[in-house]
Amino acid sequence: MKKPINFTGHRKLYVCISLSILAVALVFNIIFGTQMDIAFKGGTLMRYSFSGTVDMQQVEKTAQDVLGSSAKAVIDTVNNTSVISISLTDNIDTDKQRELTESLEKALPDNEVVQFSSNSLKASMGRQFFIKCLVTLLLAALFLLIYVGLRFRKIGGLSAGLFALLTLLHDLLIVYATFVIFRIPLNDNFIAVMLTILGYSLNDTIVIYDRIRENRKKLDTKTPIDDVVNLSLNQSFRRTLNTSVTTAIAVATILVVSLVLHMDSIVSFALPMLFGIVSGFYSSVCLSAPLWAIWVNHKEERRQAALKKK
Repeated sequence: MKKPINFTGHRKLYVCISLSILAVALVFNIIFGTQMDIAFKGGTLMRYSFSGTVDMQQVEKTAQDVLGSSAKAVIDTVNNTSVISISLTDNIDTDKQRELTESLEKALPDNEVVQFSSNSLKASMGRQFFIKCLVTLLLAALFLLIYVGLRFRKIGGLSAGLFALLTLLHDLLIVYATFVIFRIPLNDNFIAVMLTILGYSLNDTIVIYDRIRENRKKLDTKTPIDDVVNLSLNQSFRRTLNTSVTTAIAVATILVVSLVLHMDSIVSFALPMLFGIVSGFYSSVCLSAPLWAIWVNHKEERRQAALKKK
């Protein structure tokens, strides 16, 4: 029989590891800042399909001549089609877009340049959309807290819910850090990954809390909470690990394929999702229940102290 892992005994180490990762992300954020997609900050994004090889310096010069010096051009891949993506911080009208299309056709006569798509959004609308997305995240977190509090009320539901929510916040910060460190603009994929990780990570935590609840019924009431938590974590560890590894392999496969095919829109979802899955497993096993046990021990110490005073 394998020696059980002392999860509660190493919780300080686990917290230090998490804080170190988040500190690195904070440094990156301070130095490089956070990139925002047009959907959140406003602006214009125009895409053009093409054939052959294009001179990107010529493309960017043409775009800047028409739209101004803030126009940026890169080669992107959308739905397996190579496209020229031209972004601008301001939204522009259809006349300006038509002028840009005509200028690119003249500058690249041999590349069959065809407008692929265009998206123009005012900065105020982008901010409103971003705020609405954040409100959605907050509401989702609140409902999850209420759910955990009600489901595990017999083992101190609200406190269990708060520590579950704390570790969910940890996972969301890791996802955000992935966007910052890998210089991925925050876009609608950012919200999609956040909401997915909220549910995924909470599922692992609920499995562990369920086992804690069962073991507290089976074991002697005098059994220390650290022992109950360690037993529960060791019993559910393999199941949680297998689930996370299986999901991570599937997401990693999608990531590799999207990288090979240069499908940047898929990469911006799969890469943060992969880190979120790893973080969700780590926080559920190493942070949520072990940190919750500290709170339970603190409450018990206060109760014992109050009894001695009587």
